[in-house]
Amino acid sequence: RAEREGWADPKREGAWWRLRGGRGGGIEYALAALPQAARVALTLKLRPAAPAKASDAPSDADIAARWTWFDKQPNTKKATANKRLQVLHSIRLLTDAGTRKTDAVAGVARDTGVSQSTIYEWEKLVHRVPRHHWLAFLAPHHTGRSGPRTECSDQAWETFKGFYLATNRPNISDCYRWTVEAKAEAQADWIIPSEKTLARRLKTLPHDVVILAREGEDALDRSMPSQRRDWTALHAMEAWNSDFHKWDVWVEWPGQPKPVRPQMMAIQDIYSGKILAWRFDLSANKNTVRLCIGDAIETFGVPSHMILDNGREFAAKDISGGAGHRNRWRVAGEEPAGLLVQLGVQVHFAQIYHGQSKPIERAFRDMSQSIAKHPEFHGAWTGNTPLNKPEDYGSRAVPHDVFVRRVNIEIAKHNAREGRTGGVCAGRSFDQVFNESYATATVRKVSPDQRRLWLMAAEAIGVDRQEGVITLYGNRFHAKFLDDHRGKKVMARFDPQRLRDDLHVYRMDGAYLGAAPCMLPSGFLSKEDAQEHGRNKTRRKRAAREQLAAERGMDAVERASQLPSELPDPAPLPAAGVIRLIHGNTVRQAQPDELPEQSEA
Repeated sequence: RAEREGWADPKREGAWWRLRGGRGGGIEYALAALPQAARVALTLKLRPAAPAKASDAPSDADIAARWTWFDKQPNTKKATANKRLQVLHSIRLLTDAGTRKTDAVAGVARDTGVSQSTIYEWEKLVHRVPRHHWLAFLAPHHTGRSGPRTECSDQAWETFKGFYLATNRPNISDCYRWTVEAKAEAQADWIIPSEKTLARRLKTLPHDVVILAREGEDALDRSMPSQRRDWTALHAMEAWNSDFHKWDVWVEWPGQPKPVRPQMMAIQDIYSGKILAWRFDLSANKNTVRLCIGDAIETFGVPSHMILDNGREFAAKDISGGAGHRNRWRVAGEEPAGLLVQLGVQVHFAQIYHGQSKPIERAFRDMSQSIAKHPEFHGAWTGNTPLNKPEDYGSRAVPHDVFVRRVNIEIAKHNAREGRTGGVCAGRSFDQVFNESYATATVRKVSPDQRRLWLMAAEAIGVDRQEGVITLYGNRFHAKFLDDHRGKKVMARFDPQRLRDDLHVYRMDGAYLGAAPCMLPSGFLSKEDAQEHGRNKTRRKRAAREQLAAERGMDAVERASQLPSELPDPAPLPAAGVIRLIHGNTVRQAQPDELPEQSEA
């Protein structure tokens, strides 16, 4: 009948009929292709579906769970869901316009190349689902490979895994080969799948476990998210951080027979990123730390917090004594307060072996690139690692004064360079950010007495007995108060890098005496210096004569007139206890009756 009545009309292929895809072939006809009587009989024969109940509609919790699941799917599944949604939306538009459902499905199926049965399956997925939630319900639910897992003996897996989770980080192929060799050596009946299968199983191991086993704790720490700190809550002078930086430049250092790589102690304001103070030395030591801190405090004021490195030079007791949680030495309750504690600065120590704890490390990295490789240092750059030495390594050393002058200039440029994007700069320079916040910040300043706290102390230095001067590193210092300490020992505080600044002198018991200026040497043939020195001596001698006259009050003649001028009466002679008589050459003791009588007069 189908052949006679032409059910398989070529023009209606896909709508009324299609070639059967199953085994044996043939043709499948749609219900619409059948005669009216056949369609009625078939409808009566089929059992009608039960009406949908309200409980068939998904709940709000089911819809929320489906959207959560949908968000976790890959883009390929989401694209498939969008494609299905467009098909169903097209059918809905046609039916809303009055087209019969069957005709709408047939037409959309013909245009999109999707079978009608597939479209009806999609409609079942969104049955009684609100239209704006269809997308989440139309995504494919297939989960990829669902066959049985390849069998692998526990002993083989443990052996393979043990080889792989080693600090020498062997590759997978070697681990697989060693596992096969271990099976042969043990003459065991292990089931070992393919190398690719075991490699896929390795991906199921936790990432942290693999990193810790193969690369160590430091690598595991680096793989974890770093902490980002909000600098906007700070202000200038609230917190500083500091560290030493070893320059990758050979420098001719005074007093050193060979070129050296100098160390630089620097202090940075955390809020703005500005380098506040820096000092150079041959090594990292507590004296440089103290002097550099003093430079920053004397210029800008006292910070509220300071982050220090854990080196011995920072953890020294005269720097951070009295601060808690130091990682070096035991904190003793009776230890004297260090410089920072005396100034009221809250001390924090950075995490050991963790450069990210100190923002100044970022500035040092910039300096290693832009300053250490400056054209003025050409030939003196050492390279940043032993394996990265330049071709002209060691061909030149920069003079000390040239090195210091160039670094000072470049750090000033580093602070003034605009276009900074880190922290709170927003295109401004470190100087601009610091100055803007410094103008509104509450800054604590130090007194002149506190400025002497960070000077280096030279104990038991003698005052010259003849001239009353102190000689320190070839420089001579003198002040009038030293005359009272000639030939005695005193204690002096000074800046070792500014040896011609005033010398602050203390008694040995710690009492402050005063500041002694440096007596600069004069030119050998300088007439002006000689005349000035003579005038100073004349003024000093005149002042001494005037003071002496004031102390005396009168001259020697007037003072002598106050003494008695008459001769005093002689004192009476006492009686002798023993008298010896001399007769010729013989001496004998006188008898009592031989003694002459003494008158009362």
